[in-house]
Amino acid sequence: MSQEVSLLTAFVAGFLSFISPCVLPLIPGYISFISGMTLEQMQGAGASQASRRQLLLASIAFVLGFTIIFVAAGASASALGKFMDAQSAILTKIAGTVLIVLGLHMMGVFRIRLLESDKRIHTQRKPAGPFGALLVGMAFAFAWTPCIGPILGGILTMAATRESVTEGMQMLAVYSLGLGVPFLLTSVAIDRFFAAAARIRKHYRMIELVSGGLLILVGLLIFFDQFSLIAKYLSPYLPTF
Repeated sequence: MSQEVSLLTAFVAGFLSFISPCVLPLIPGYISFISGMTLEQMQGAGASQASRRQLLLASIAFVLGFTIIFVAAGASASALGKFMDAQSAILTKIAGTVLIVLGLHMMGVFRIRLLESDKRIHTQRKPAGPFGALLVGMAFAFAWTPCIGPILGGILTMAATRESVTEGMQMLAVYSLGLGVPFLLTSVAIDRFFAAAARIRKHYRMIELVSGGLLILVGLLIFFDQFSLIAKYLSPYLPTF
């Protein structure tokens, strides 16, 4: 499997997680929580340079928090895959099947109850500064996994098929980048976020179908050991990592 294509897939998966119906509507609330600022304080001309700096630092710490957990999960998944390298043919079939099942779940063909539950942590206390935001980001990675489970599970499954632990960690780092970059952009342009979110909300069902379809496509290619086909067609357009 081409590492360039895998990283591109991971980044797209991260972005799809960000705009998913169970993440996007709650982004302003999370930004408000980690920064200790109200939405009014974050919006418009009333937001001072100091408050914007506070907002950005808290958001960076939050993104770093869930990135640490996701990368660690990628290392674990790829280490397990390397341990099972002798069974690579079977592992590939299992990985492909898991991705197809997760894709069908996202498309609504059937629902897996475990992935429908919402395990977010609810608390009334705001974190104190960047360190608190870092801890909330780590909690986000653990507690909100059922919400973004199908997409994240697909990336972890792909990480398990990588040849080295480093490649698995890279995949989850890029996945976190796809999820984290729009989060950071939102934190510095909250006004524009509300306008964009309203438009995206109208297409939630299409987002689910596209996300599920991509998981199924990747699952089929991995199952039949044809993932290299994507690399063949996309390689002229991909940067070298």
